Amino acid sequence: MTYRTVLVGTDGSTSSFRAVSAAASLAAATRATLVLTCAYLPMRESSRAAAADTLGDLAYKVSGSTPADDALRAAREHAVAAGATDIVLAAEEGDAVDVLVKMADRHRADLLVVGNRGLNSLAGRLLGSVPSNVSHRASCDVLIVHTTSGR
Repeated sequence: MTYRTVLVGTDGSTSSFRAVSAAASLAAATRATLVLTCAYLPMRESSRAAAADTLGDLAYKVSGSTPADDALRAAREHAVAAGATDIVLAAEEGDAVDVLVKMADRHRADLLVVGNRGLNSLAGRLLGSVPSNVSHRASCDVLIVHTTSGR
């Protein structure tokens, strides 16, 4: 099977960049489009006001989709370094699992890639982790990349 569109989730963390690099290598090998996706939640007004007081003119850096856009730009650098050439960036407001599944459908992804963070944690076992929930809800293949020790 050849993948035409590979979608990978990132939150800007080091472990998510490992998943990005793996997805980018696979996309490069199959000449697939790589969709880098980052979910974000809106900041509460009280938090936004506190950030504005603390950061002044730089408050825009922690509001709206700016942190997600920053994570996507950093992820793009990892993807390019891993060989991907056809890259799409997509920030979307919402819960990580909901956004990843929705974006995979929207972009007609053949493969959705996520890191394993949370799979072996107590919270992940009790509440469900992003990789576990994505694997149950996605309508395409899912690759869970070993990005953390899982402890």
